[in-house]
Amino acid sequence: MSGELLIGVDGGNTKTVALAARPDGSIAGRGRAGCADIHNASSVEVALDAIAAACQDALFEAGAAAADVQAACFNLAGADWPEDIELLGRAIPELVGLRCEPLVVNDAIAPIRAGTVDGAGVSVVCGTFGTTAARNPEGRTYHVGFWPDMTGGRGLGRDGLAAVWRSGLGLGPETALTARALTEYAVDSPIELLHVFTRRQGLAEREKERFAPAVLDEAAAGDAIAAGIVAGHGRVLAGQARSCAAAVELAEPFPVVLTGGVFQHPSAVLADAIMAGIPGGRPVRVPHAPVIGALLLAFDRAGVEPDLDRIVAGAGA
Repeated sequence: MSGELLIGVDGGNTKTVALAARPDGSIAGRGRAGCADIHNASSVEVALDAIAAACQDALFEAGAAAADVQAACFNLAGADWPEDIELLGRAIPELVGLRCEPLVVNDAIAPIRAGTVDGAGVSVVCGTFGTTAARNPEGRTYHVGFWPDMTGGRGLGRDGLAAVWRSGLGLGPETALTARALTEYAVDSPIELLHVFTRRQGLAEREKERFAPAVLDEAAAGDAIAAGIVAGHGRVLAGQARSCAAAVELAEPFPVVLTGGVFQHPSAVLADAIMAGIPGGRPVRVPHAPVIGALLLAFDRAGVEPDLDRIVAGAGA
């Protein structure tokens, strides 16, 4: 069976998903594990183990071995800097047992392949964190991680809670976010809320992420503070997207693939704010999960024409 499988892996902070497919596009196996981000997992080893576990589960379901893999693509949060990609590209084949050299890309790259016909365009990914990337028709890529400004669900929630604390201290205007925060975290005042986050053994930083939907809700309802937060995040992400497009000399007009859990919110306020800052872009909502994009990149790497309909039907994504 050697060389008869292709693997696509999408690894984020919340989960890691792997798909093993046959060259005809039929899905042979699926795998799932935890956080794959080497920057945010409890250790690099824990992140690598999650990546390996997802692959091994997919291969087990396929009744195959790693030696059967013809090409593999790993679309990973935390594949941010050249040294990260070098580490991952070196460690993954050894852990999984791959004989082929895998393609390792930042997690903002595969959504472009999933959301466009030719794999060229810009992506704005808003999950736990926000990131942007661009890929031109020649395959040249450029991406920006969350370091310049924290965006995504964590950043939206953090900024919304900061507005609540400022209001409670008399340092900022009143906002509908206050009532939402007190309900969400079951406290009686902004200062008590501040306490539960900053006391010893208080709520972890990741707990701020769950407040992001409230920020989007109140922005859509017209709260000025919430709307300002969302608009600010939109400007940051739009600016990063423009920078990525310029870095790969992507010609206008280009598709802007919007993906990630934050965009599943029923309101379009964030998407609208982003697109207002990208006059040369046209929004695309990805119909497929990022792991589909990773698998398509594996097909491209193998020089095999993918049957997208069969892949999507088999993946259930």
